[in-house]
Amino acid sequence: MGDRISKPEMDYESDESSESQSPPTNQQTFDLQNEIFHITKLRSNPTETLLKTVRSRNGKISTVRMLSGREIKNRGFSKSDSSCVLSRCLPVNGPCEIDKQSTRAYVSQFSHDGSLLIAAFQGSHIRIYDVEKDWKVHKDILARSMRWTITDTSLSPDRQLLAYASMSPIVNIVNIGTSARESYANITDIHEGLDFSAHEDVVYAFGLFSVKFSSDGKEILAGSNDDSIYIYDLQANKVSLRLEAHSSDVNTVAFADESSHLIFSGSDDCLCKVWDRRCIGQVAGVLNGHLDGITCIDSRADGRYFISNGKDQAVKLWDIRKMTSTDHRERTKYMSWDYRYTPFPEQYKTMRHPSDQSVATYKGHSVLRTLMRCYFSPQYSTGQKYIYTGSHDSCVYIYDIVTGDRVAKLDSHASQIAVRDCSWHPYYPILVNCSWDGLVARWQFEGNSRYDDDQMEVN
Repeated sequence: MGDRISKPEMDYESDESSESQSPPTNQQTFDLQNEIFHITKLRSNPTETLLKTVRSRNGKISTVRMLSGREIKNRGFSKSDSSCVLSRCLPVNGPCEIDKQSTRAYVSQFSHDGSLLIAAFQGSHIRIYDVEKDWKVHKDILARSMRWTITDTSLSPDRQLLAYASMSPIVNIVNIGTSARESYANITDIHEGLDFSAHEDVVYAFGLFSVKFSSDGKEILAGSNDDSIYIYDLQANKVSLRLEAHSSDVNTVAFADESSHLIFSGSDDCLCKVWDRRCIGQVAGVLNGHLDGITCIDSRADGRYFISNGKDQAVKLWDIRKMTSTDHRERTKYMSWDYRYTPFPEQYKTMRHPSDQSVATYKGHSVLRTLMRCYFSPQYSTGQKYIYTGSHDSCVYIYDIVTGDRVAKLDSHASQIAVRDCSWHPYYPILVNCSWDGLVARWQFEGNSRYDDDQMEVN
């Protein structure tokens, strides 16, 4: 990795401190009886066996005592014990520059195994870094068929193919498994173009905001600004499905789980929708709650829960069992403003959806000017205990799923530069973000000599 991973110099807020926590109003929007909160606790808290071993009476246990209990029992940690320890190792020390380009950075994503980092820039430029070789450039890609910017990328499950999209109906595929460092479109490498507009129902050109490989690598899912969802069959080399999904731009799409049967979509029509590919052409369900357009969706990969980021300045947590068959909104849009050009109006900050079906709402970050991404924290190292998101104020915000508290704010100290994308390493306490000043930076859990047991105690 090229970096030492150990304890950072940071303060964990006590229950008495509320200065950096989310506003108490968040708690009013939590369905605390939903099983997601109980599941998260089970996956990220110490087991009863370990608590009894160290004789913890109040359910609190420090990291040192957990390690001591493991030695007493002479056996390893359970998955939840490990997640409890690792989830305290928040990647808050930084930023440390990985790369800096002259154009805006739109994408920064780790591969599923954490060995590679993909960054995409407005200037037709994509770079792939080898995380385990001191972040050296593994592949330098000059893109083709570009309009405006690279809007999204997706890496195939075998890490051999990279798909990238822009404001055009063409998704390009490049082989990143070759030995050459440079990959210039159709000069040093073939960048195969997949035409998503080559479908009988398409009547005009469009752009693609979101692309995802299926879990088997045989299909690509995409969301477009012609209000549609597309699926491209790579083996048949054609669009196999087009859904007229929303009444406005489809900004984000995601597979619900590894089966790839269920699809989540989010749109500027303020709706999240669930689609079952086994029921072609029919929406499985609709989820109301956002007051303005949706910028990103991330699935918990369990086929049931997902989160969404919205232009109403909120991340929402959803349980698809609460969805309805139709849209019961009183009106299609609740806010009248343009997030690209103006600050969020004060009169909207306390507004709530009259038919909110979300399980929880997380506020504090700023969604302005671009489609800010949000994600669940990794299963392995945190038990998916946190939600994190980019923000227009040069920060990454990390929220506790169960309490709604803001547990960390990673501040790049740049004035009002949009952090569009961010990615938490699947195994190590490292987080990478990219911003509109062209910076790709990492945050990590850095060691020091101080170790205060009391500060490391959590429920």
